[in-house]
Amino acid sequence: MATATLTSKGQMTLPKDVREDLGLQPGDKVDIIKDGNRYVLMPRTVRAEDLYGILHRPGDHAMTVGQEDEAYAAALAEEDERIRAGR
Repeated sequence: MATATLTSKGQMTLPKDVREDLGLQPGDKVDIIKDGNRYVLMPRTVRAEDLYGILHRPGDHAMTVGQEDEAYAAALAEEDERIRAGR
C-alpha cells in the first residue's frame, strides 16, 4: 500500500513506485473514477483528440457536423415512423 499526503492546495504527489506501476510520466493525465465507496486512479492512455480521423477510409469524403446532424435526424425520423407503423 502506498500513501500520499494532500497539500493545502489540494495537491498530492503520487509515490514513485505508483507512478512507475501506472507508467506515468510528467504531464500525463489520470482519471479518478468513483467505485462505490472508493476511488480508482486510471492513467489516461488515449485522448479523444488522438482518435480524430481514425476511421477515415481513403476515397471517402468527410462529413461536416451539419451533415452528421442531418443524417442522425433522418435516422431518428425513420425509426420513429417504423415504431408508429408498428413494424
